[in-house]
Amino acid sequence: MPAPDPLDFLAIDALLSDDERLVRAEVAKFVGDRVLPYVAQWFEAGVFPRELAKELGKLGVLGMHLRGYECAGASAVAYGLACLELEAGDSGVRSFVSVQGSLAMHAIARWGSEAQRALWLARMARGEIVGCFGLTEADFGSNPAGMRTFARRDGSDWILRGTKMWISNGSIADVAIVWAQSDDGIRGFVVPTQTKGFSARDVARKLSLRASVTSELVLDDCRLPEEAVLPEALGMRAPLTTLDEARYGIIWGAMGAARTCYATALEYAKTRVQFDRPIGSFQLIQERLVEMLIEFQKGTLLALHLGRMKDAGRLRSAHVSFGKLNNVRAALQIARSARGVLGANGVTLEYPVIRHMNNLESLYTYEGTHEIHTLVVGQAITGLSAFT
Repeated sequence: MPAPDPLDFLAIDALLSDDERLVRAEVAKFVGDRVLPYVAQWFEAGVFPRELAKELGKLGVLGMHLRGYECAGASAVAYGLACLELEAGDSGVRSFVSVQGSLAMHAIARWGSEAQRALWLARMARGEIVGCFGLTEADFGSNPAGMRTFARRDGSDWILRGTKMWISNGSIADVAIVWAQSDDGIRGFVVPTQTKGFSARDVARKLSLRASVTSELVLDDCRLPEEAVLPEALGMRAPLTTLDEARYGIIWGAMGAARTCYATALEYAKTRVQFDRPIGSFQLIQERLVEMLIEFQKGTLLALHLGRMKDAGRLRSAHVSFGKLNNVRAALQIARSARGVLGANGVTLEYPVIRHMNNLESLYTYEGTHEIHTLVVGQAITGLSAFT
């Protein structure tokens, strides 16, 4: 029997279909060609190259798990593998794909009218139109139902007023999915960003997800026609179930970041010499590497299992919380441990570890904090809510 692969110790690759491996290989090649040579510069400069959107569209990953409108209708596992490879490059690139496909496009596909789907989805799949998802507000992150953004009727039109915060893709978006209180309850709106009264300004001085655009959206009496309303969306169920689509991608993506950190630490440990020996020959370093490997492989198996459940129609919101809770926590610990293996080199952008570690701090918080997902799983197993 051949020795176990240090990057696939449990032979998880054998559990994938040929088509799934092909998707993974195509995305990995794209990341190797178009992301890895430049991403440290993007991170340092705090930019996301807008032109990458069309390239990702050509690759076929924007809304790849949706059906029709030039979307591939890929399986949940194939989409997850794409997220893993994208985030092995950088969380910012995977975040762009997640926000575009699993939030903005999914909201239109699931809750929109046929006219809205026909108008937006194919162009978004090609990356010609960039979308964002405006739910979170500065004072209402974990409690989005308390949002202050309000939509009021004015004849046959709607007038939106309020602000949204921590919105990925905000200032480069052509269309925003905005959620607002109304006299009828929470409603969703498709808001072209050229609408009078709409503006976006980027969050400055952030030290995480720097190769990603994060913005504040301001809606200053934006007038929208009735056709802008997502007709099937009423109440918090619509935005929250849409968020589950993006959270599912994070479960896989976090393992991409973890793999890169582990692989970097492993290679470094085999080549870095101290006391006339590679540091990988020291017991304490081997312990770190083994713990990284175990958590990375467990998390990848968890992601695959949840993906198979999703493809079978058996995945529930609490399962997504379970996966996000475990995999982001594990990935962050792997990144921190890998940084320790690299010593002083671990804090420079010459190596990818500190970049991934900083990015994972955002994953730990966004799309539901660690604490919120803990309470979701707690409620699922006890039947008792601890939210109030």
